[in-house]
Amino acid sequence: MAQWYQLQQLDSKFLEQVHQLYDDSFPMEIRQYLAQWLENQDWEHAANNVSFATVLFHDLLSQLDDQFSRFLIENNFLLQHNIRKSKRNLQDNFQEDPIQMAMIICSCLKEERKILSSAQLSNQMEVGGIQNTVIGMLDKQKELDVEVKGVKNRVIDVEQDIKTLEDMQDEYDFKCKTLQNREHESNSTSQEEYKKEQMNLNKMFLSLDLKRKEVVNKIVQLLNATEHTQTALINEELVEWKRRQQTACIGGPPNACLDQLQNWFTIVAESLQQVRQQLKKLEELEQKFTYDPDPITKNKQVLQDRTHSLFKQLIQSSFVVERQPCMPTHPQRPLVLKTGVQFTVKLRIFERLLSFFLFDRDVSEKNSVKGFRKFNILGTSTKVMNMEESTNGSLAAEFRHLQLKEQKNAGSRTNEGPLIVTEELHSLSFETQLCQPGLVIDLETTSLPIVVISNVSQLPSGWASILWFNMLSTDPKNLSFFLNPPYAKWSKLSEVLSWQFSSVTKRGLNADQLSMLGEKLLGPTSGGSHDCLIPWTRFCKENINDKNFPFWLWIEGILELIKKHLLCLWNDGCIMGFISKEKERALLKDQSPGTFLLRFSESSREGAITFTWVEGSQIEPQFHSVEPYTKKELSAVTFPDIIRNYKVMAAENIPENPLRFLYPDIPKDNAFGKYYSRPKEAPEPMDLDGPKGNGYIKTELISVSEVHPSRLQSPENLLPMSPEEFDEVSRMVGPAEIDTVVCIITQPFVGGLSQNLLSLFFFSF
Repeated sequence: MAQWYQLQQLDSKFLEQVHQLYDDSFPMEIRQYLAQWLENQDWEHAANNVSFATVLFHDLLSQLDDQFSRFLIENNFLLQHNIRKSKRNLQDNFQEDPIQMAMIICSCLKEERKILSSAQLSNQMEVGGIQNTVIGMLDKQKELDVEVKGVKNRVIDVEQDIKTLEDMQDEYDFKCKTLQNREHESNSTSQEEYKKEQMNLNKMFLSLDLKRKEVVNKIVQLLNATEHTQTALINEELVEWKRRQQTACIGGPPNACLDQLQNWFTIVAESLQQVRQQLKKLEELEQKFTYDPDPITKNKQVLQDRTHSLFKQLIQSSFVVERQPCMPTHPQRPLVLKTGVQFTVKLRIFERLLSFFLFDRDVSEKNSVKGFRKFNILGTSTKVMNMEESTNGSLAAEFRHLQLKEQKNAGSRTNEGPLIVTEELHSLSFETQLCQPGLVIDLETTSLPIVVISNVSQLPSGWASILWFNMLSTDPKNLSFFLNPPYAKWSKLSEVLSWQFSSVTKRGLNADQLSMLGEKLLGPTSGGSHDCLIPWTRFCKENINDKNFPFWLWIEGILELIKKHLLCLWNDGCIMGFISKEKERALLKDQSPGTFLLRFSESSREGAITFTWVEGSQIEPQFHSVEPYTKKELSAVTFPDIIRNYKVMAAENIPENPLRFLYPDIPKDNAFGKYYSRPKEAPEPMDLDGPKGNGYIKTELISVSEVHPSRLQSPENLLPMSPEEFDEVSRMVGPAEIDTVVCIITQPFVGGLSQNLLSLFFFSF
């Protein structure tokens, strides 16, 4: 079953998550029209290969042309317009950067699969396969469900009692007037009958008074139950949702949908609205008939004030930022905004309201932090909330075309402020007003703190600030956070670091990898202790060990390398990645000769990967580590092809590939074969007159390293090379790592040359 079709069968709470994946950068209508075609393409490969991404980009435009032709035949003018507009937007946004489009589509499809998995897990949980922690969560939800339904049932009960009270009062009023009329008539009623009717009337009054007291008491109990339920919703459920949202923003588990929370809020809000109407009805009954002491007169003001207070508190809490500010070009880096680049933000509430917002209200009016930059917002900042922004009937408003522009006022220059640009926190405040007869409530909500950058090179440091804040603070108005940033426990930071990998790949970091990172941050004696505290400067500002870059920028460089060049290998678990040289040798020393593992370089700021293999020896094993490959080399040759064709050579020998088994014992071709650029082919028949085809000899880029002959263990299997040939291509290296050069190998052909001859051309980086 097609993925897109499966998604459309899900409940509304999951469909809302799907809607949140798509915006103007890649609209949902394209996903709908081209569902099958999109799912059949290899977007992961396209996200790492500019040539393939370009091909898919133009294929996508062709698919849209075909769809336009269908609408033309159907004479559907509106859809023709929409598809043409979508095509123009794609060309404007991705013509020069098709890889970005591939990354967005790849991310959307991956998130769709996560939503499907969550839905399947939810179904399993309903069947009964529930873990203890999940049981506790469901029990809590069931308890809240019972409480919310209890509030609703109490309101219905009070409504029925008020109707009964109204009937009793109408009957009492009728009897009173009837008895009064009889008093003015001639002796039609005997004294005894009059007294009897008077006694019945007194009994009716007592019943009426008792019913009034009962109704007032039930409303008091109803408000007590409402307050208890509302407190749990606002102080527990809403707080937990906001914390989950913070976690999701920095790569943690996807946030639970708001639908369930909104359902609870809505029921309680509707109940309080009914209570307001019920109190008005009691006031009308009081105006028709009152007495001393009337329980309605005595309690109505207190009940009205309390109901108003509860309703105001609930409505003010129900105005939330459903999707935090984010640039569509960087969906996995929310809360970092670049001046001049469009960003989106989405709000949700339970009522139909007019919404507008102010930028940096907290900075300019409350904190007044001297030296902080100030910005103007370009784009439509006022919007009517409507149901079209949501699939579940809720009211939402999404601002999709906003931009920030820095104010160039005197005294606003960043170098005069107490913090660097990427440590300045700003906020978006959203304001609106609920107006009902006799009721006006001002509403305000604030986005999580954002970092505003002016150059994309500041994005990694800005994201580090977002990580640190959302990991350690829950107060969105604490914009001076980095004036005195708190320390982070390694136990928490290690979890967040793992999220950075699992949010953009299929694999987070395991305990061994995190242990190595902990030692790198804290020192080898710490052992990556969970209780160790790490300062902000150590994480993001100070150079690590003897390198000229901080820890986070090193991690960021590796993440970029994985996303663009190593994603499939990382997802398959082929890359051990983070491992010290000591641990590396301990793992390899007892393995078969030719066993190798892949790890990230510790000396490259931009991210680099190397491999180390072991050779047998009569005395002790020998270890060789190749010079790390950066994005420059990996852009020319894929890493699986490098491993497949890698050679080492020594004087008087021909090159050989020393890599046989991926640690611990996986044959190299089994581990990497499916990612080779072309399968192993049988030798083509040779043409004695020269190569076939276009007249050129086919070439292939490979990596070749020079080693001393003594370090090769099986020289008897190698054919000789002349000293002149060796001197022309060799490079001196140290004992620890092997330098690498790129070699173009021409395919052998017959024509006066031996088939074993390799024609080598070397280019050093």
